[in-house]
Parts: sequence; C-alpha cells; structure tokens
Amino acid sequence: MDSITFWHWLIAGVVLIAFEVMAPGVIFMWMGIAAIVTGLILFAIPTMGWEYQLIVFAILSIVSVGGFRMFVRKHPVVDENPNLNRRGQQYTGRTFTLITDIENGVGKASVDDSQWIVHGPDCSSGSKVKVISVEGAVLNVEPCE
Repeated sequence: MDSITFWHWLIAGVVLIAFEVMAPGVIFMWMGIAAIVTGLILFAIPTMGWEYQLIVFAILSIVSVGGFRMFVRKHPVVDENPNLNRRGQQYTGRTFTLITDIENGVGKASVDDSQWIVHGPDCSSGSKVKVISVEGAVLNVEPCE
C-alpha cells in the first residue's frame, strides 16, 4: 500500500465520476471529486503515507457530500412543470362536463380525450363541474356556479 501515487487517486476519481452516470443519487460524483483532490494533495505532498491519504479522502468525501446535500436543501430545484407525470394533478382547477349523472356521489366526466370517474354532490349529466382535488384515478369535483 506504500506505492499509492497521485495517479491512483486521479484514476479512482474519474472512475467514480463515470460511475455516477450509471448510479443515480449524485453521491459518486462528490466522492470522485474528493479522490481527485486527494490526488492533487498527494502530488503536492508526495511523502504522505497511505493512512493519511485515506483520512484526507474520507474527510473530503464527507464534507463534499454533506455540503452538497445542505446546498440542495437550502436551494431546492424548482420545477417549472411539477405535475408533468401526474396526469390527474394537472386537472385540478379545470372545468369539465359530466357525461353521466352524479348519483350517490359518483359519476363520470369527459376529460380531454378520456372519461374519468368523479366524486361530488349529485348533479345531472351535461352540468359543468370543477376539479378540486384528485385521489388516485378519481377526480373530486364541485358544481360550477
């Protein structure tokens, strides 16, 4: 283990960063950066023992991963379309026409090119209803005024 050179750390860093492509979670990238920085420190201080190299790598890994998580917690990514893959949530606030009566709180509405089950107060078919919430594949509606 005394023959660990800075090249080993640089290669390990590149491998860890490449591994990030296959494993989501943005962990390996920061560990790869820590390995590269450890390699650069070893290049500057070539007499550093392998024990100290591992300690430096461990500290840099913990600091970089923890720092990234704190940064993301303080600056969350704001999605411009948060309901992109949540089709039902996209309908909240929209108005649709009933295709069957709502009887005993259950009916159907024409929603774009499909039909959805709706829950709400009893109404006759042809009435306009507004979606107030979504529970799975059921739209909760209220009559439009």
